[in-house]
Amino acid sequence: MTEKTYLITGVAGFIASRTAEFLLREGHHVLGVDTCNDYYDVRLKTNRLQKLVRTADPQSQVLNELDPSTARVDRYMGPKRFESGRFQFVHLDIENKKALSHLFSERKIDAVVNLAARAGVRYSMEHPEVYMSTNAMGTLHLLEAMRTYGCPKLVLASTSSLYAGQPMPFKEDLPVNEPISPYAASKKAAEMMAYTYSHLYDIDVSILRYFTVYGPAGRPDMATFRFIKWIDEGTPIQMYGDGSQTRDFTYVDDIAYGTIAALQPVGYEVINLGGGNRPIDLNELIAFIENGLGKKANINHLPFHKADLKETSAEISKAERLLSWKPVTPPEQGFQKTLDWYVSNRAWLKDVEV
Repeated sequence: MTEKTYLITGVAGFIASRTAEFLLREGHHVLGVDTCNDYYDVRLKTNRLQKLVRTADPQSQVLNELDPSTARVDRYMGPKRFESGRFQFVHLDIENKKALSHLFSERKIDAVVNLAARAGVRYSMEHPEVYMSTNAMGTLHLLEAMRTYGCPKLVLASTSSLYAGQPMPFKEDLPVNEPISPYAASKKAAEMMAYTYSHLYDIDVSILRYFTVYGPAGRPDMATFRFIKWIDEGTPIQMYGDGSQTRDFTYVDDIAYGTIAALQPVGYEVINLGGGNRPIDLNELIAFIENGLGKKANINHLPFHKADLKETSAEISKAERLLSWKPVTPPEQGFQKTLDWYVSNRAWLKDVEV
């Protein structure tokens, strides 16, 4: 195997940290950047960085500075720059064009996996300018650095939220020109900018549209984490709608492996990574958590949010054909792993806001 150096943005994030971990295990070098912002509890991000350091160098002294039990909720307190084995971390914002360019000038980067993003449909309605700045302009800055320093490959995370109003199962060739949230609009802008740079400068681009990713150490603003915590603590679940809305849940390990598979040359392609047309409704998810915890949910039903999708279902034949990828984790197994992780980390997760 030829060792390569991959730049992974948003490396302390849910999907990015798992992708970075698998690349490190395969013997590659990972240059990870992240602002570790306080969109959600920074201790989760610190915990993920700690795991990456442990994977790269179990004897690293940095581990002492990445203890989530003593980390702050609202601010990253770990070292701003460190190197442990084949993992290097830089506290950097992809909106900072000058800093990003300097990073590319320091070492040869074989490919970029851009997973740095502002996520969340509802939050984007309150702070739309932040979403365009990070998701669109940040992607542009990366593409400019890639063009300038001759980096040939980009994997860009996008979203199934673009498919709102389209017939299911969602296929990549559907016209997605009517995004119904600033979040989706910012991702569409990033996709189009990536196409332009692929066309003009021969940058090989894989656009990955993810479908409802879940798993251990997931985002606390996502339904799986929220429902587990609310049910465990006896807090009423805030349910937008009647719970019949469905999602094509996809386990994080499957998504990480698909992201790595997308590093191969494809030209310019938009590719769905999802559960494979086996959507699960939220009531089923709640029932599984209730059974696993031995507790009943208290549900507070709220009006369905107009920026949400009522159902998602991924057509993934293109991923199978181009990337030889398909999900292998059954939902029941993935939900159980997520539940087990929560229970084993309950001591510090009890203070995480959802």
